[in-house]
Amino acid sequence: MPERLAPPLAEPLVGRLALIGLGLIGSSIARAAQHLKLADRLVVSDASPEVRARVRVLGIADEVTETSAEAARDADMVILCVPVGACGTVAAEIGGALKPGAIVSDVGSVKGAVVAAVGPHLPAGTHLVPAHPVAGTEYSGPDAGFATLFLNRWSILTPPEGTDAGATDVTRRLWEAMGAQVEIMTAQHHDLVLAITSHVPHLIAYNIVGTAADLETVTQSEVIKFSAGGFRDFTRIAASDPTMWRDVFLSNKDAVLEMLGRFNEDLAALQRAIRWGDGEALFDLFARTRAIRRGIIDIGQETPEPDFGRRHGEETTD
Repeated sequence: MPERLAPPLAEPLVGRLALIGLGLIGSSIARAAQHLKLADRLVVSDASPEVRARVRVLGIADEVTETSAEAARDADMVILCVPVGACGTVAAEIGGALKPGAIVSDVGSVKGAVVAAVGPHLPAGTHLVPAHPVAGTEYSGPDAGFATLFLNRWSILTPPEGTDAGATDVTRRLWEAMGAQVEIMTAQHHDLVLAITSHVPHLIAYNIVGTAADLETVTQSEVIKFSAGGFRDFTRIAASDPTMWRDVFLSNKDAVLEMLGRFNEDLAALQRAIRWGDGEALFDLFARTRAIRRGIIDIGQETPEPDFGRRHGEETTD
């Protein structure tokens, strides 16, 4: 698989591309869009004056506006790169500025809640094509982004029923140009799948790290000292943006609670195997999970190198 972005496009995919929110994902899209020349003009905005000032210094956009509505005005495509819980508010701000035919997308890891929050604010003649790039790191802010973040990663599109096929195609081609593999599914199916592949693992990581911090018999120095083991990898995930993940769990609570129920049942079975010395059951489970790890490597979503295939500074969370 390629490890670097393709050359710039011969012709831009969109005329005016607006990005609302310049954290890790938004600033990575901006950098990729600049390199690939995905748009004639790249316009960005962020609610934080400090972030807007930093983006101007970084020079990763053609224009930085003070408000979301200014960025969205006359845009052919608007991508909301804000926490899931803020999508409805931003949609309300930009709704009146959208021109007919504009495509509105997002990057949130929950899709049903985004459709429900954003859709009512979009005027007739515009197109909602939600997206979820399954890529990221534990870092945030405009300096954290890099153009190759989406290379060989999945981007899942969840266009509501009846969405214009042309709008979906433009969104698909935009993500493919940035090196992503695109899958299309319903918002409901997406939320169920991501609950177990991403949301619950994050919740478990937050809980384990919190438990270790609360244990009076384990001092902070011991936790840090022995973090070269499995605990280290939980802390990487647990370092992810707290605002984003708060919104994820609240917005996808039904699917997350369903998967937590399944997890608790399986955990109880594991407890019984340990309690009763059932080594065969333990070995069978560990062999099955090891095969799953190898399958992830085989399809190119991870590498078999030491340190879990991660290079320093490029750790990923989904």
